Amino acid sequence: MAAAELPMYDLPELRSATDAWWAGIAHALRREEIEEVPDQLTREQSAEGRPDLLLSQVCGSNLAGEGRERLTYVATPCYTAPGCNGPLYRSVIVVAATCAAQTLEDLRGSRCAINGYRSHSGCNALRATFAPLAQGGRFFASVTVSGGHALSLALIASEQADVAAIDCITYALLLRCRPRLLEDTRVIAQTAAAPVGPYVTRDSASNDLIARLRSGLAQAVHDSGLAAARADLLLGGIEILPVENYERITQLEVEAKRLGYRDFDLRYGT
Repeated sequence: MAAAELPMYDLPELRSATDAWWAGIAHALRREEIEEVPDQLTREQSAEGRPDLLLSQVCGSNLAGEGRERLTYVATPCYTAPGCNGPLYRSVIVVAATCAAQTLEDLRGSRCAINGYRSHSGCNALRATFAPLAQGGRFFASVTVSGGHALSLALIASEQADVAAIDCITYALLLRCRPRLLEDTRVIAQTAAAPVGPYVTRDSASNDLIARLRSGLAQAVHDSGLAAARADLLLGGIEILPVENYERITQLEVEAKRLGYRDFDLRYGT
């Protein structure tokens, strides 16, 4: 049996919706005569590197630069969260509700939280946003790795960090599922737009399999029986983009480094 996972927005509160969405996709993929479609998603450990990976959703940084050699692009989901525009999304830059800062410049010397160094939405997009303001490669007093967007927000709410970038889809889902987590925070700005984290398959996938996966996803997107699951997950559709569009993520990294804001995690990691 092949492996499938949808980890990007798989909040515990939305697990039933994610499972329903996968059940609908799996049904459509079987109609496409794809073999060994799993009944259930893999959650215990990442299936990303498995040679039998059928479908996953990953951060867009996984398709930027050398990362695109390890996975095959399938499609880009479109979300209805504020900050999304078709297959594009942004991150919101969040501070404490009591924070006096009104502009990004006001956050100079503050404590930053990122979800992880490989994340575009929580790290790369944030660095690109603050790079024009950095002086001598420095802007924040410290950078702490939280391990997740919700954990970054918790650090801000508990006054252990001052600012973080949260992808707008996660932010909208948390606003619905965990409003108390966000009640002591506010959005001060948004980052530049980039393609949403894509659906991918294994690097050895044939063109025929990719075509069948795309057809199955398109069927699931238009399945009226999955409307409730799609609404719960803020899914509005899918688009097929040139995979080169994900180089936008690399471009933001390169521009930040050109401005002298390089690997701030190495300079100021805690």
